[in-house]
Amino acid sequence: MNETLYDVIIVGAGPAGLGAALYTSRDRLKTLMLEKLMPGGQINNTNRIENYPGFDKIDGPGLIERMQKQVDTFGAEVKSASEVTKLEKREDGNIAVSCDSQIYVGRAVILAPGSNYRHLGVPGEDEFRNAGAGVSYCGTCDAPFFREREVVSVGGGNTAIEEALHLAKYASKVTVVHRRDEFRADKILVEELLAKANEPDSNLVIKYDTVATAIEGDGKVQSAKLKNVKTGAEEDYPCDGVFIFVGMEPNTDFLKGFVELTDSGFIKCDCAYLRTNVPGVFVAGDCRIGAAMQLVTAVADGVNAALMLKQYFRDPDWWNSPVDDALQPGGW
Repeated sequence: MNETLYDVIIVGAGPAGLGAALYTSRDRLKTLMLEKLMPGGQINNTNRIENYPGFDKIDGPGLIERMQKQVDTFGAEVKSASEVTKLEKREDGNIAVSCDSQIYVGRAVILAPGSNYRHLGVPGEDEFRNAGAGVSYCGTCDAPFFREREVVSVGGGNTAIEEALHLAKYASKVTVVHRRDEFRADKILVEELLAKANEPDSNLVIKYDTVATAIEGDGKVQSAKLKNVKTGAEEDYPCDGVFIFVGMEPNTDFLKGFVELTDSGFIKCDCAYLRTNVPGVFVAGDCRIGAAMQLVTAVADGVNAALMLKQYFRDPDWWNSPVDDALQPGGW
């Protein structure tokens, strides 16, 4: 069977994948992008973006459409509805990428399958799932849309506390809901949150031993149903928005046994050059350890991976070189 050999196969056509494809295709590398659904990933669910450089305001689908057109201009091949099920390193050094019965072969691979926000799974969550309606999973992204409004923040880890503190810079009131009687976040973050909550006239309220059981409203969020897990007491808690910070789920099940993953499924890599433990396989975006989980950093990851793979093509032995100052910026 004749197999087309690509210079690079990019798994995932979200912001990280599109950023990578722009650079590889402009370098005249034969580029294939494989996307299990349609280009864009979860950013397609965002109706307003104000923190992407160069745009005062744009929606997710609109930004992705522009990015894809730019990538198409330079000849990258994009295959939607192509779910990758398996990768295999061959003896000749190339990497076989399987999509059902179809096999593609690349000299290098950039893994950019992204991740999804973990949901509470409560009534109303999906109905109001965008900042305009009131449910959000990113305070850094959406806090400005809730200026002088009252919001509920669900979660007790590091990200949850950092995001709650950020929300407090904009919202008139932030109620932090945590299912335990103490936070599991780093001590320094907990101390900062408690100090803020204990300030006179603080806009931060903490509800321990509490879970959100439903999100309600008419066209937009108007309240959250809260339940105390110890007493069973329930209340309808008025609010204009609910921010959910209960973790991320990387889309990496298909990579088990191929590259090293953390217990949570994130792809292990060196965060300088984005190399995995498999030579020729890079990683970019929210699926990797150390990711900032932001649109702009996902795109930057894709660009960095695209630049680093050129070094791999020039010198495959570079893969085993330690991360040091051998590569000055642009020095390769």
